[in-house]
This record gives sequence, structure tokens and C-alpha cells, in this order.
Amino acid sequence: MKLKSILAAGTAAALLVGMLVLPAGARSATVPAQQEVTQVVNALGIMVGDSQGNMQLDRTVTRAEFITMAVKASPNGDQVGEASTSPYPDVPYTHWAAGFVEAGVAAGLITGYSDGTFRPSNQITLAEGVTIVLQLLGYSNEDFSGAYPTPQMALYHSLKLDRGLKAQNSSDVLTRYDAMYLFYNMLSTNTKSGTPYINSLGHSLNAAGEVDLVALINGVMDGPLVATGNWQSSIPFSLSGVTVTRDGEASSLSKVQEYDVVYWCQSMRTLWVYSDKVVGTIQAITPNTAAPTAVTIGGHSYELDSAAAVYALSDLGTYDLGDTVSLLLGRQGKVAAVTDPIATTSERCGVVTKVTRESYSDGYHSSYTADTITLLATDGNSYNYECTTHTYEVGDLVGVNIAADGTVSLKRLQAAKLSGKVSSDGSKIGSTPLADSVEILDVYENSGTRVFASRLAGINLTQDMVSYYTMNGSGEIDRLILNDVTGDNYSYGLLTRMDVLPSGGLINYYTYVYDVGGTTYTLPNITTGFPVSTGGVMIKGDLTNPDKIYNLTKVTATSISGNQLIASNRSYTMADNVVVYEYRNGSYYLSSAQRVQEKGLSLTGWYDKAESNGGRIRIVVAK
Repeated sequence: MKLKSILAAGTAAALLVGMLVLPAGARSATVPAQQEVTQVVNALGIMVGDSQGNMQLDRTVTRAEFITMAVKASPNGDQVGEASTSPYPDVPYTHWAAGFVEAGVAAGLITGYSDGTFRPSNQITLAEGVTIVLQLLGYSNEDFSGAYPTPQMALYHSLKLDRGLKAQNSSDVLTRYDAMYLFYNMLSTNTKSGTPYINSLGHSLNAAGEVDLVALINGVMDGPLVATGNWQSSIPFSLSGVTVTRDGEASSLSKVQEYDVVYWCQSMRTLWVYSDKVVGTIQAITPNTAAPTAVTIGGHSYELDSAAAVYALSDLGTYDLGDTVSLLLGRQGKVAAVTDPIATTSERCGVVTKVTRESYSDGYHSSYTADTITLLATDGNSYNYECTTHTYEVGDLVGVNIAADGTVSLKRLQAAKLSGKVSSDGSKIGSTPLADSVEILDVYENSGTRVFASRLAGINLTQDMVSYYTMNGSGEIDRLILNDVTGDNYSYGLLTRMDVLPSGGLINYYTYVYDVGGTTYTLPNITTGFPVSTGGVMIKGDLTNPDKIYNLTKVTATSISGNQLIASNRSYTMADNVVVYEYRNGSYYLSSAQRVQEKGLSLTGWYDKAESNGGRIRIVVAK
């Protein structure tokens, strides 16, 4: 079986959950969360808060403010400058919005009044705001018949531009809250020509027809910057009241440490900070030093994410094969910077998944071969280490110590057993607390999945479920290696067909057809008979040549609430990567929990084992 990539598994899980049969641009009527809406309009610069980040959503919106938002929401709207002339008598060229008023009028989004004024301080109504948004979507007066604003409001409702707005009547004055939702809704709405509006801004929707927030933020994020010296002066805005996220957790400026990697977005007034570092000897620079895109340390390849990192590893830079360096890792684990070894000691532990002979550079343009282990570490990554003093076998527990000078030492670890029930909040095992940053690896044979403490909530861990753990100086478990506890290492799908073909002798031939995440696999005419019937199944091993296939347990359900599948008076927790199918006309189609719930379809769930033992609903079928 091939070793699973933790990152790839996480990405695949996210794709499975997000896959819908909705057409591009189709959207749910569900009102998006205010936090997400705020982040999107901030990231695009359509609306921003004050110097402290306050969005002042209760305040009403003027004509000058709304046309400014509309122009900023249009292609190249961020390039509008100051007006060179006064567009209206009451909007002199010195007016803060003169450039946007001028641009909005030129684009046909808004006009002045018959008396030649613009009246920038007048409050804008829902009908006026809707008309401007429809103009952005490509509609004009020629597309409407009947008295204004009745046809405009009808189209506004049919396009679901009304999601989340508090203003109800066409004459209602818009607040900044209403304007924020109106522009957010516009982004995922198809234009008159049939494409999502956000495409015109160089961004895209996800499979559910909503704004792809992660891709959007990655697209507007600036950086990276290494936090050394007076690094804060390099951020092009005041850091007073700024939002800071460090390693995925809410943080503060005071928590940013030297050699952290910092990214930022001015319109969102947000910093994203990463602290991961890798110390070791450069084993490879790929594809070459003329134009490097990745570097290998410890058998693990890291993509380069900045011009500075590319230069440092190029033939014009400082570092070459055999040099010991520190890689400063930023978003998606990519290399933001390369430095001399930072004075720190790094430790990791994990399970040996492979033992091979590999070639190494000696730093003098020659090479040698040595035994090499592949270690699946508790951080979810795989690393290769040269073995010079000991031999190791697949399945061995191994600890790694990496000194500040890049020296790597390995040691075989003795099993450390532990038992106890994991608390309902996932904060401790029995009476032993788990560290906030605990690394947990669940291992099955030569594959493994990194899991988070909340995944283990309520599970009663026995000693045979725990292979190894370590504790920090505060008496908290900071690393934990489990033995096949969660079942998250396996694949789950639907066995749609099973044929038995007697051979006339002692051996029968079997054919199995199963769907996993929308991909169909066929095992034709094999001699292995798995004890299964059609329905939900667990597949262990390679999907094209599995070790075992087991049936899941079936439960008839009535509804879905959050991450719970409701069956009569009992609820079952669904896996984070639960796969939802719709059965139509004899075939299965990928869907989503939200979609099948909204359609009121009858539901069948399939789970692997009791929830107290780590089980989850893995498959849901709607008919």
C-alpha cells in the first residue's frame, strides 16, 4: 500500500465534502455567515473598516459612499484616482469621492439629478442600490418593462441578491450591513451573459457556487516577510488594532517571534503568521540551481514561495548541496526564506514506513549510498533519514533529534502505553491534559493520518490503542501515536455490484464494482471472496487492489442537523469527509448534506463502528 500524504488526504476530504451537482453559479438560499461576508468584501477592498477595523455596519450609506463601493467592486476599480475636474457642482474635485463619482457616472452606473447636482450626502435606498448592482451585472434599462422599480426589484429577488439583507422595501434606506450583503451576493451571481460576476475580478467560486474564500485571501495576501529587526515598519499600514493569526490560531502582535514568517492584507487589516522551521542539510535543489522551485531536506521536498528563497538557493545565491540551513516555512508549508542554522533544537518522532538504500551528496560533488528510513512523523509529514549506526524495520518507533548545526541523530523508541477516556472537549485523556498544540498520528500498517484532539472526544482509549506518547515540561501530552483508532486511514464508498462466477471446480471468481468519492473501481474476476454485500463499505489498502473490504452498518435516518445524522430519537456524528450521494434513475451522484436536506430526500447512513470507539457516519445516500 502506498503511504498516504496527509496534505493530499485533507485536500481530497475537502473536495469530497464540497462536491455538488449544482451547476456553476447556482447558490443555496442559506444566508452566509457575517464573518465570511465581511472577510470577502474586506479582501476585495469593496468595504473596509475604520483605523481600528470597525465596520460600522449600523450606519446608513450615502450616494457617494455607495458609488465608491460599486466602483471598487468593478474590474480595475482599485485603480481609480483623484478627479482632475469637478464632476458636479456639489462634488468638487477636492471631494473625497470625486474620482469614484466621476468613474461611476462614466461607467453608466449612476447619474446626477435633473437640476445638475449629484447630492452625494443623500442616503441611498434599496431600489437605488439594487439598480446599480444590476448595472454591474450587465443589465440596462432596456431589459426592464413596467414602472420603476418594480421590475428591478423582481429581478433582485429572483437572483437571490436579497440573501441576508435587512432592508425589505424598495424605499428602505440601506445600511452598511445591507450594502455589504448586497455586494457579497452579487459576487456569486451570474451576469447577464451567464458567468459568475466574481470571474470578472479574477477570482472564482467553489463547487457549491459560493465565493472561494481561501483562494480569494491567498490571492490578495502580501508577503512573505521575516520577522527580524524592525520588521513592523515594513507593513504598509498601522498595526494598531490589527487582527493576528499565528499558526492558524487567534493571536496578537506580542506573540510574533523572531524568524516568524508574516503575510498581510491591508484591506482586511490582518496578519497571518507562521512559525514552522526546518533545520538540516540540503540534499537536493530541483529542478536545478539555475531556476530552483523546491529544496529537499531530510528526504522531504519543500516548494519555494518567495523570490528571496529562490535566489538564496540559486547558483547566484548563498547555499548549495551539502550546506546546513534553516528553512522558514510560510503558508501551505512552503519556503518563505532560507537562513543559516538558527540556534534551536528540533525533535520529532514517528513510525518507520519504509527502509531503502539512497544516494547522498558529500558536499564535494561526489556521492555515496546509505541505508535510509522513511519516517511518518506526528506532524503528519514523511521524512527520509540516513542511518549510519543502527538498522530499523518498518513499524519501528523512532525518535529524531536535530541539533542547531543540522546534525541528525536517531534512536529506537520503546512503546509507551496509556489508557483512559478522552474528555468530551478533547482536552485530556483520563486525568492527563493534552497540550494545545498536541500532534496526534493514527497509524494503520504503513499509512497514517494526523488527527486533532477533538476527533478523539469521548473515545475510551485502551493500552493497545496507544503506541507512544511524550509529555512537555508542563506535564501535558504533546505527541501521541495511536494504533488504528479512528478508522480515518481507510477509504469509504458504495459497493454497487458483486458477481460470483463459479468455475466448476474448487475456485470461484468474483467481480466487485465500487464507487469512492465519485470514482468507480472494478475488480474483475479475482479469486478473493470478500464477506460483503452491496451498500456502504470500508476498503483497506490500495483502491485498485485492496487488502480487505468490509460492510458498514446501515441506519435509516430522518434528517441532517449540522454534523449530525438524525435517526428517530438517536443522532450519529458524520465524518468530516463524509461522502453524500443522491440516487437517481439507477445511478449515484455526488451531492452534499445541505442539498439533500433542503430537498427533503429520504436518507440512509452507513457507519463503521460505535462512536465511543471512534466510529463515524462515512456514507450518506439520499433517494
